[in-house]
Amino acid sequence: MSSTAALLQKPVKLGPIQLEHPFVLAPMAGITNSPFRRLMRRLKSSMVISELVSANGIEYAGQRTFDLLKFHEEERVVGLQIFGEREENLVKAAQYVEKLGADFVDLNMGCPVPKVVTKGAGSAMCRNPEQLYPILKKMVEGVKIPVTIKIRTGWDTNSRNALDVVRVAADAGIAWVAIHGRTRAQGYSGEADWDFIADVKAKSTLPIIGNGDIGTAEQAVHRMRTSGVDAVLIGRGALRNPFLFEQSLALWKGEEFKIPPPERYLELLDVQRQLLSESFPERMAMVHARKFLGWYSAGFPGCHAFRSKVFTLSDPEVLWQEAREFFQAAAESRDTHYLQQPFLMGGHG
Repeated sequence: MSSTAALLQKPVKLGPIQLEHPFVLAPMAGITNSPFRRLMRRLKSSMVISELVSANGIEYAGQRTFDLLKFHEEERVVGLQIFGEREENLVKAAQYVEKLGADFVDLNMGCPVPKVVTKGAGSAMCRNPEQLYPILKKMVEGVKIPVTIKIRTGWDTNSRNALDVVRVAADAGIAWVAIHGRTRAQGYSGEADWDFIADVKAKSTLPIIGNGDIGTAEQAVHRMRTSGVDAVLIGRGALRNPFLFEQSLALWKGEEFKIPPPERYLELLDVQRQLLSESFPERMAMVHARKFLGWYSAGFPGCHAFRSKVFTLSDPEVLWQEAREFFQAAAESRDTHYLQQPFLMGGHG
């Protein structure tokens, strides 16, 4: 039996949650809304997580915050991600997430964005691991659903303390830890350090999910085989190639996968249009549509002209028809080299 086949005999277990396979959609601010999460579940992501939502916003009962927390039953297994610097609000937010019926609550301790970090939230929470314990412990004790965290390797090159954070998390009862393989100082530049993630995993008693620079099915499977992690998060790679989860699953099973033909892209467009229209008024649906169409087109022949055109169109019928025509032609003429070209967005999470 091959090593991959042997791994397939074992269920993917993250604390009390069992998954079909180890390839998971990463939470991304402004991106992983409910329609996109539903789409990715249909395209075989084994679990989905919301974009980060302010615990302070939940406390202040902001409608926009509540809208970000909405999810569809189709999304399960689904987690809602919160962030914040105030212990009391984080506990209340976790309890609200539980009340909504999510499968788990994820605390973002990895966001590098200044407006989050300067308040003491996101990556700043990991600077003093010893101060984390009471916060995490109270969150765990405050709910019955699993509490999880997402972190980075550390604040900067001189303070890569992810293992210390993981040990505190284990003592506090956290169910699992996702690690983005960059420091806060790196932001999204440079390369994710998977050797570091593997070292933390080898020394951890908790399940560890690895994250960073997974853009192809080959990379996803390679990271699973070589790092020892329990699962991998795929973020920006799924924006360039929305079929990445089903491709990764096929390769994980030892099967071949084909480059999606134009018909798959046309089907994708129709489904995403429907899901967006179910969740947003027309204007907001258009805003989200333009973003995703721009990301999906990255690296395809004619993508720059297409993106320029997309952001000038205001009629939904014209927008989606232009998209259908572009992907019909581009998917017929592109080759796999488009996956190696530089991508066009950062995001944060």
